[in-house]
Amino acid sequence: MTELHYLDAATALRLFRTRELSPVELMDAVIARTEAVNGEINALTETLFEEALPAARLAAAKYARGRDITPLLGLPVAAKEKHGLKGRSLSQGLVARKDELASADHPVIERIRRAGGIIHARTTTPEYSCATVTHSPLWGVTRNPWNPELSPGGSSGGSGAALAAGLAPLATASDIAGSTRLPASFTGTVGFKAPYGRIPGLAPLSADHYRGDGPMARTVADTALLADVMAGRHPGDHTSLADSPGLAVPGLETPDGGASVAGMSIALCIRLGNYPVAPDIEANTRAAASALRDAGAVVEEIELPWTTESISRTIFTHFGYLLGPAMEDETAGSAELLAPYTRRFMADARRAAEENRYLDGVRAETRLQAELAAAMEGFDALVCPASAVPALDAEGTYLDGIGAGANHLEHYWQGHMTAPFNIANRCPVLAVPSGMADCGIPTGVQIVGHPFDDPTVFRVGAALETVLPWAARRPEILAMA
Repeated sequence: MTELHYLDAATALRLFRTRELSPVELMDAVIARTEAVNGEINALTETLFEEALPAARLAAAKYARGRDITPLLGLPVAAKEKHGLKGRSLSQGLVARKDELASADHPVIERIRRAGGIIHARTTTPEYSCATVTHSPLWGVTRNPWNPELSPGGSSGGSGAALAAGLAPLATASDIAGSTRLPASFTGTVGFKAPYGRIPGLAPLSADHYRGDGPMARTVADTALLADVMAGRHPGDHTSLADSPGLAVPGLETPDGGASVAGMSIALCIRLGNYPVAPDIEANTRAAASALRDAGAVVEEIELPWTTESISRTIFTHFGYLLGPAMEDETAGSAELLAPYTRRFMADARRAAEENRYLDGVRAETRLQAELAAAMEGFDALVCPASAVPALDAEGTYLDGIGAGANHLEHYWQGHMTAPFNIANRCPVLAVPSGMADCGIPTGVQIVGHPFDDPTVFRVGAALETVLPWAARRPEILAMA
């Protein structure tokens, strides 16, 4: 039987509606679980239990009356700290900003609350969400529930760890180079990088077409549910799109009424060019592709002409003109308080902007986008690994790169295979579990769709979840907690 704190959101909502379960019972279970295990993984910056319990009681009363039933009514949701809550701290993990308060709810928080979701906890990030490990001088080290010596990834590492440990059924995340998909991959959860504009962000960096806010959960259906709540036009973000693809179908366990992939054509790309993919990751990715083939999809392996060097140069040129200067502005006068990885990021971005014009970056971006479009022609979706490396050390800084010998990479970001799809950021990408790495933590694949074709990636993800069941797996190290 599923422990109550690991109950998926779709099942919880169904039980709420039939009054077989109260939102108060679920909240109590999540609170008890948090108090029991968060000390081992450090996934949260703060808890809001004193506010959450009255909200759960109010939700229970609405279910009892059978009125005002909203899409997330009574569900606990863990919020990434960068998604500000009015009147609460908004530090972005920076020691110098630990006392700053948010003046308003972030757009995704506003929508979650309007839908009846209850923000009961906030999750850790690296400083300014600029690393793929999650530790900072302000909050310390966040650890992977599957192996505390290893990282849950970043920058949404606190969200991934919280989901994997049973501290929430839903969580918010963000992604500018893989910050949703990498934690999903390393923690055995599901993360969605929406097409640019699908989910509103916070000005002025909402204008950055690499970035995007989005959902994480333990199942594909729950991720679709939260994505639907988040999506749609917002007056504070003029890049936001008016239409929503309608991913979640009420009353069904999976999107698209069963999510068959029979007859679909899916491209498989193991290395995205020259990424040094570890053997266990390759094996798990091929197993996922084989499962889709057994489910009726036509799967064909393809190659892409990319290199880790060119992708790194392209993304850092982009960062050099937007995120890097924004971080320089935000940290002016307090650089001595920053983590080494933050200083390294800003230096790399500054150097890339000195070496490449903005136009050079745009040319490189459009070339990659054209190459991806050509490779995906005739296919419904592309499947590839999320990370070439199976794990990162929880306390690692990787200032000297990653890997050894012929597989040494100058920058540890080059060990991850997510950034190309921020460059091609009109493409929706869903990260789902693919198996276990030899080091004992999960691995994941990315399902990449054509621009703005969100339903297809959820359809493929739901089918893969059915043929490679994952939801019953739990981190053994926390099993006795």
